[in-house]
Amino acid sequence: MESFALWTSAEAARATQGSSDGFWTASGISIDSRSIAFGDLFIALRGPNFDGHVFVADALAKGAAAAMVDRVPETLPPGANLLQVKDTFEGLNALAAAARQRCGAKVVAVTGSVGKTSTKEMLRHVFAEQAATHATTGNLNNHWGVPLTLARMPVDSRYAVIEMGMNHAGEIAPLSTLARPHVAVITAIEAVHLENFTGIEGIADAKAEIFAGLEPGGIAVINRDTPHFERAAAAARAAGASEVIGFGESREAQARLVKYAPHAACSCVAADILGHPMTFKIGAPGRHWVLNALGVLAAAQAAGADLAEAGMALAGVTAPKGRGERHVLHWRDGGEIEVIDDSYNASPTSMRAAFAVLAMAKPGSRGRRIAVLGDMLELGPDAEAAHAGLAADLERDGIDLVFAAGPLMRALYEALPVSRRGHHAANSTELLAPLRRAIRSGDVLLVKGSHGSRMDKVIDDLLTPAPAPRAANGW
Repeated sequence: MESFALWTSAEAARATQGSSDGFWTASGISIDSRSIAFGDLFIALRGPNFDGHVFVADALAKGAAAAMVDRVPETLPPGANLLQVKDTFEGLNALAAAARQRCGAKVVAVTGSVGKTSTKEMLRHVFAEQAATHATTGNLNNHWGVPLTLARMPVDSRYAVIEMGMNHAGEIAPLSTLARPHVAVITAIEAVHLENFTGIEGIADAKAEIFAGLEPGGIAVINRDTPHFERAAAAARAAGASEVIGFGESREAQARLVKYAPHAACSCVAADILGHPMTFKIGAPGRHWVLNALGVLAAAQAAGADLAEAGMALAGVTAPKGRGERHVLHWRDGGEIEVIDDSYNASPTSMRAAFAVLAMAKPGSRGRRIAVLGDMLELGPDAEAAHAGLAADLERDGIDLVFAAGPLMRALYEALPVSRRGHHAANSTELLAPLRRAIRSGDVLLVKGSHGSRMDKVIDDLLTPAPAPRAANGW
């Protein structure tokens, strides 16, 4: 629970042009009554399948300081603190705009087809080592998540890192306009969400919407290795960017990789960042972490942070849950296995990056490198070919066995040689039992798939200790 006064009743009413019943102070903001914290302002939003007004009484009973509503629910406790507005979604956005206006933080916005969350986490980490920093929690990067993140921003924040995601054109521009970033980062432009676009150029344009709200004198930081760099850079300049910084392996990148030494649990890097030679370590393995770290350092410099301190801070970065987090587990045969949890999302590019990380892992005696893969979604009409095309990458990286879940992953499974086939199942739930039977001590497992393929069920199952066996003659 946050202990500071984030919003008073008068401040919130003024920001939203609403009216407040009673005097209260909120130490946080919530849109989910299930995770309400004592002292939160609960905002009763409406969604396709729910109305938050139904949960107002529950939120207040759990300790919410007040509730923002656009109609008074029928059943409320006596003396309930309400902030009444015309529309709660508009009220949330108004609160976000006011929070951004009153705070002097340097704001860095991040988007990209892949790598945006890990980049956001690296930025949060390096900024927090230097000053008070506010950042997106988890993946709250959509039309609800971005205003919620801003509304939660403490007034004394020195840096803010705001992640922005999209599935369709036109979704990022209003988020950027609300956040008004000083620095805007595009990590990558790849063929994801293709079912909602006519081509990758449309994806490039949708990602470039992040420059729509760029503050005067703002700076764009863009992956220089993407073939769509010039398209995105032109959009940044058209939006008024004072400078465009490219990062990557390209000779033309201002934040450029010089040398990279991969290790099983970390990455050692030599780079040139805006004319400053640097060597640093990242506490997470994989070339994708290295390349995005170049963008992180360029953005940190652009936001006025100390570049040398930012480089040193990267050693403390670790992969977050669902995006490369590692677990060492005791296994039933008395030994240990290692599990790489990359279950949150997937695309062909991120799959290949994850295979490379698995290839660097060091199995124990008799251990194997095992990929446990779920469908990659939103890839459009060429989805089956995109899945089957990963077979060559698995072969190249020496992955021993593949367990696959979902109808699209069948295309990959059937493209593999029989020696690499572990099992294919219709979904992640049906994959659990055959996977458990096959695992032995020393194995290293990568679990990855799009969020909708629910590969997190595999992680949850592996992290849950197996029940003790029953004795042969009963209990």
